[in-house]
Amino acid sequence: MLINANQSALILIDLQQKLLPAIDQHQAVLAQSVRIATIAGMLGLPVIATEQMPDKLGPNHPEVRRLCDKTLSKGHFDACADGLPAALPSAVKQIVIGGCEAHICLLQTALSLLARGYQVFVLRDCCSSRKALDRETAFDRLQQAGAIAVTVEMVVYEWLRDSRHPQFRDILKLIK
Repeated sequence: MLINANQSALILIDLQQKLLPAIDQHQAVLAQSVRIATIAGMLGLPVIATEQMPDKLGPNHPEVRRLCDKTLSKGHFDACADGLPAALPSAVKQIVIGGCEAHICLLQTALSLLARGYQVFVLRDCCSSRKALDRETAFDRLQQAGAIAVTVEMVVYEWLRDSRHPQFRDILKLIK
C-alpha cells in the first residue's frame, strides 16, 4: 500500500535539544526530521511533535519546533496516553512517525497507534536511541507488530505521486 498525503500526518517524538546529544547518529536524525517536516508543511500535512516532560527535559530542538503545527507535552512514554489521537484530524488514517528513543517513546506510541487502527510507517532515517542495538530491536518489534519501515525519500515520493505535482521541483531541491 502506498502512503496517501490526503490521509497522512507526520508525528515527531521527543526530538528534545537536551536529549539529542546522547542519541546515536543524532545529527542525521535531526537533519532528516527537519527535512521531512519541512516537506510535510509544504504539502499541507499535519505535523505534530511531542515533548517528554519539557519542564525537566526542555523543549524540542528549535528547528523542529518551528515546523510543527502542534506540540504535545507528555509524561507517559506512549503519546496516545497523553492525548495524541485527539490531536489528529479525522481524515488521518496513516501515521508517518520518527523520533527518539526508538525503543521507548516511539515504540510505545507506534504500538498504541496500531492498536487504534492506524497504519503506521516508521521513518528509519528519523529514529534512533542511545544504543544502536535498542534502535534495531525496536524496528524488529515494530515490523512484527505491523508497522512498515520507510525512509524520508520513500515517503516524500509517495506523497507526491507524480513528477508533475506542483510542488515537485521545490521539494526535489530539499531531497537532493
